[in-house]
Order: sequence, then C-alpha cells, then structure tokens
Amino acid sequence: MGNIVLDYTHAMADVVGSTHGITAAELDGLAGASKSALAAVQARRTKDLRWLDLPYQSAVHEQVLDYADRMAGRFENVVVCGIGGSALGTIALQQALNSPYHNLGASGRYPRLFVLDNIDPDLIGEFLDQVDPAHCLFNVISKSGTTAETTSQFLIFQRALIERLGRDAHVPHLCVTTDESKGVMRDIVRREGYESFVVPEGVGGRFSVLSPVGLVPLALAGIDIKGVLKGAADMDERCKAEDLRANPAQLYAALQWLMQSKKHKPMSVTFSYSQRLALLADWYAQLLAESIGKRKDRRGRDVFAGPTPIRALGVTDQHSQMQLYTEGPHDKWFTLLSVDKSDHAVTIPAAYADLEAVSYLGERTLNELFAAERDGARVALTAAQRPSVTVHFPKVDPHSVGQYLQLMEIAVALCGEHYDVDAFDQPGVEAGKIAAYALMGRTGFEAKKAEIESAAPKQQLRV
Repeated sequence: MGNIVLDYTHAMADVVGSTHGITAAELDGLAGASKSALAAVQARRTKDLRWLDLPYQSAVHEQVLDYADRMAGRFENVVVCGIGGSALGTIALQQALNSPYHNLGASGRYPRLFVLDNIDPDLIGEFLDQVDPAHCLFNVISKSGTTAETTSQFLIFQRALIERLGRDAHVPHLCVTTDESKGVMRDIVRREGYESFVVPEGVGGRFSVLSPVGLVPLALAGIDIKGVLKGAADMDERCKAEDLRANPAQLYAALQWLMQSKKHKPMSVTFSYSQRLALLADWYAQLLAESIGKRKDRRGRDVFAGPTPIRALGVTDQHSQMQLYTEGPHDKWFTLLSVDKSDHAVTIPAAYADLEAVSYLGERTLNELFAAERDGARVALTAAQRPSVTVHFPKVDPHSVGQYLQLMEIAVALCGEHYDVDAFDQPGVEAGKIAAYALMGRTGFEAKKAEIESAAPKQQLRV
C-alpha cells in the first residue's frame, strides 16, 4: 500500500513564470496562516467537524459490514435514493473501485448498484419500466428527512414495493440512512420498522462519503470499505503535520488560495488521467463549490467568494477542451490525477509496416500511449504557462482512493480559513429548497409562494 503523492513542481514560478506560477516566497509567506488554519480546523474535530474522525469509527464500520453480509445474495440490485452529498461519493467510488462493467456482470453475492441522484421523471420512470422493485434493495439517504427529491423517490418506490409484495414483505427491501433521533425519516423508520443507519452530527452531506451514507451501498456492492477507511486514516495522520511543505492538505489549500487571490485564476480544473477516477472530479466539484462559494464572509460582508470547479477527463478532453486550456484565458489552474500502475496491460498489434503513421504504434501498449498523452498534456500546459499539480496514485485501489477523499476534505476545510468563509453551511442551496417547497404548496411556505409569484416577470419573452 503506497501513498499518493502531490507533485506541485509545475505550479511554481520557476517552471511557468512568476505571472502565473507561485513563487517560493509567496508560498512560504502563507506558512503562518496555513498553520493557524490547520489549528482552527483540528480544534473543531470533536465538536462540529466530526467527519474528520469517520475513518476511526470501527463500531459503525462493523455494523455496516454485518448488514452487507446479511443482505449478500438476497437482491439483484441496490438502489440509492439520494442527491448531492448523498450520492456523488458513492457514484465516484463505485466507478473507481468496481469494474466499469460491474452492472453488466453483477450476480450472486454482489448486486448491481444504481444511484438515482435526480428526479427527472424520465430517469425514474424508465427505471420502473425496466427493473422489478421486488429484486431491489432501496437505500434512502437524507439526514434531515425533508429533502423533497429523496422523499419523493422514497414514496414512489415504497408504493411500488407494497403493490408488488404487500405491506409486511416490502419492509426488508428498504433501509434508511438519516439522523439518529430526529426528522421525518427517523419517524418513518420507527413507524415502518425499516433497517436504518445514522448520519452522525457534525457530518455535512458533502463530507459524508466515509459515513454510512457512502459505506452502506458501497459495502453492499462489494467495495472494500475497510481499505478505503485505512487510506483515509493514513492521510489524516499526514495532514496533521504543521509544516506547510510536509502537509499535502495545507499545501493544496495554500495553492488554491494563492492561485485565485494572487494569480487571478478563479477556475480550478480537475483533469483525471484515469477513467476510474473521473467521477472523483464530480465529487470534488460539490465539495469545493458548496464549501467555498459564499456571498458573505464570516463577518457578514459581501465577498462573493469561491473558485469554480471544472471537470475534465484525459485523454477524451484533450480533444475537446485542451485548445481552450492552452490558448484561452489565463484564468485556470489544473490538478491532474495520474495513476502509476494500471490493473491491465493492453498491447497494440503490429500492422501496416509500410505506413509509418500506424506502424510506430505496433507492439507498444495502450499503457505507454496513455502515459504519453498525459505527459504531453502537462508539457503543453507548462509551455503555455498554465500552472498544474499532479496527484500521483500508486494504483487505483481502496487505500489510495481513501487517501484522496480525506486529503481533499481537509484541504477544502483549510480553504475556508483562507477565504474567511463558513465552509460548512450552504445558504444558496437552502434558498432553492425553500422556493421549491413554496411552489409545491408545502404548509408554512405560503408567504414565500406569494413573494415568488409577485416577483415573476409580467411578460414572458419567448421566440
């Protein structure tokens, strides 16, 4: 089990120039603030930032594994009903740690895994058209129990199960992950007798992948959750170092802050050179956007803070976005996800010896070509003075992925200190939820509905 490595060589001024790269003096000048940020975050570890300790909750881990063992072989499909932080981590780890074709070949002990992270009626309707709920275990995830999207999915699938199986027989087909003692979902668990798991206090949705929110469906689908948690714990120890240059989370947070505040790069691109790691960029996009994208700082002043996360996949997006990245505005910095050792080696056959544009590939491997494309992208970015860092994964395995999750969660928490915003609330998301409640006629939101209707444009402009 090796450690992931953060290589920031190509983010520095001596490689990409001082206009776009970070100077050693600028980085060292943030050492004191970074140390203070680390102390502030760690001081909340046992209070309201309990997500930091999720890798060490062994009793919870055993509860999850016991449930997965009891459910093994009983269902063809595990279906997650959740959205945002209740879904993105599970989706990312399923792609990273199971076969990309898992759902084609899943059988026996480990079922297919579907994460229905939207309420588009065509998504849900097609699922009901194609999949028999009698062969499904539905994991409903909502800490508050008031998330309209998840509640609506629950009601739809509960009704489908009851109609198909009957009131009593449907119960084992549902498990709920929610608050320990309060909220409407906890009330429903008590009323119906569903198996349940707890979203702990001090664990917001986007920081919850290493809680039962992510662990339950991942364990059911055969992911080695203990390996993921061991990786997270190992990274957690590395990220306690006070020295900026010895602590990868401090370093990454400092680079993010300096890239935006000093180098005028408000866009942060995660460029995954691994198909398996591609959806970690989606997970990170929520983590960064919801945590740092804030109108007000902690003193209540309007600051409109936050970098914009962008996701790209190598080599696919070398043929769709690289033109912009190398010759467009100097408003982006890049994090490349790179894998040192693939699980497979695929040889390119030799053919057409008289056609040099084809023959040079013969008897080389896709591994070599993929690495050359990745390194070529970094060369092109550097030549264009586009700063980048590379996160090297020894291989894509539970230990390395767990390290990445913990690294980025801590780094984003530290970013909150640098940006002076509350990294753990989400008022912009709540505003949209409240508007939806009002428009759907929820009791208690009548005044908001009237406000929305009175503010609507008097004339619709359409062509």
